[in-house]
Formats: sequence, structure tokens, C-alpha cells
Amino acid sequence: MEELKEIYDRMAFLRQKGIKMKDMAEKAGFSPSVLSAIYTTVLPAYFKNKDKGQDEDEALNNALVWVNNVSKKKLLGSLATLKSALFAMEAVPRIVSEEDAHNPFLAQLEGRMRDTVSYIAGYSGIYLSYSISSGSRSLKIEPYLIAPAENGNYVEVGHNNAYGVTHWGTALMNGFSHLYLMFNENRPPQLALFHICLKLPMYDRPPFLRGLYTCMDYNHNPVARRILFVKHSDSVAREDFLKLKGELKAPEVLDEKETAYYDYTCQPEDIIRMCNIPSPQMTDEDLIVEKKILSM
Repeated sequence: MEELKEIYDRMAFLRQKGIKMKDMAEKAGFSPSVLSAIYTTVLPAYFKNKDKGQDEDEALNNALVWVNNVSKKKLLGSLATLKSALFAMEAVPRIVSEEDAHNPFLAQLEGRMRDTVSYIAGYSGIYLSYSISSGSRSLKIEPYLIAPAENGNYVEVGHNNAYGVTHWGTALMNGFSHLYLMFNENRPPQLALFHICLKLPMYDRPPFLRGLYTCMDYNHNPVARRILFVKHSDSVAREDFLKLKGELKAPEVLDEKETAYYDYTCQPEDIIRMCNIPSPQMTDEDLIVEKKILSM
């Protein structure tokens, strides 16, 4: 049954080139649902069963129990025809029409970003954020700007980090309960996304906002921290924002207010980390080990 691996690899290649499953099915004389079941369920299960040490016949029998529209007899009797049809198809990238390129989720995000401009006035301004530093127990203080963009189509957000780098991003509101700030820490085309979800209180022009800050740590593992935004100024001018710099402050040099912010954001329960530990077996014990490592 070596043809099964060749068929799977060819289907994966054609899909990467933009060939639809229904086009492959039509060419091979299969129904799209049957061919899709073979590709997404039967063949991956077959390969996994073989890796467990099952022989070919047993591996295929156990893989077919996961679907009810593929019979072993028909599959094995059609291998030569299916393989011939797939390898006869030209892997020419199809031209994506405007209709096919439409992504409803991205369209929803774009519409939400435009709508956010109408409701951002009460939250516009310059803020100082307070959160725990990745590399120490210091309080990280960083300025943020929230303001309508010059073209009025979206809300622009700026971030001056504690290491002298400025990032620009965008914001969107989820109804009237949350404000999301989204940035890319790297220069295009690379992406290193981080975002902040701020809880919006039932308060006109609140003096501070509380939320969660999600990003990647130095080892590119996801980390979430509690973060506090304290209103610094109602100004939405870029030049006022750029004058402010981020910094790290050790606990012993904090003033009274900063100490309160430190106590709120920099305790052990205010940060959640994840990591991958070396584990050839991947058992439930790994979960215990990971939490022990990260709690040290």
C-alpha cells in the first residue's frame, strides 16, 4: 500500500498550490465528501497506526472505523485510478477571484475598527502603563497613545517600550465592555504580535484602565501579564507622546503610588507563562513538570 503515501503527499501538494478538493474529486471520479474523508481522516489515522507498529492491513482497518462513507474495498480498488488522476492534474496556482479572497472575519475586524473611531473619544489620550518586567522583578513603566488616526478611518495606538523602541498599532472596541490594542513588535514582513485587552468601566473618561497584556517572552513562548493603564494626559499629539520614555524601576525606588501599582501588577499570580519542555513521550506528567519549572 505504498500508493497511499504517494496519494496523500500529492493531495497535500495540490492543496498547497490552491487546487480545491472538489476539483481533485471530479478529476478522480470521487465525491468531494469521500475524498475529503480519505485525506483528512483515513490516511492520517492509517499513518499513525503504522507508526504504532500495526501492520498495513490492521492499520487501514482501524483507520476506516473513523468514517462511514469510505469502504476498504472501494478504496483499494480505486488506488491506481486515484493516483493517476492526481498526478495528471497540473499544479498551476489558480487566480483568486475577489469573491474567493473575501474573508468574513477580516471584514468584521475592519468594520469594527472603523466603528471604534466613533466611541474612542472618552478613552483617547496618553497613558502610562504599569506591569512586571520580563527579566526582573522591576516595575515596567511604558507610555501609550490612544487617538483617532489622521485619516479618521481607525484608532491609532502607540507604545514606547522600556528599551527605547516605539511601536504603532491599532485598536478596536468589543461593544462597550473591552478595548483591544494590537501591535507588531517586529518590522514587516515579520510578525511578533502582542495585544492588550482593557476592561472598560461604566465611567465617563476613566482615570485608569485595567487589563491583560499578551505577548511572547525572550524564548518565544506565550506569556500573559496583568497591566494597568493610568491616564497621563488628554493630549493626542504624537509629539507629546514621543517625549515620554519607558523605563524599569526597582521596587526600592518606587514612590507611594508606584508601590500601589507594583503591588497590583507584579505579584507571582499576575503573570502566566507557558513553555515547551523536552519530552519524547508527552504524558500527563509533563503538565506537572511544566508548572513546577515556571513557578520557580
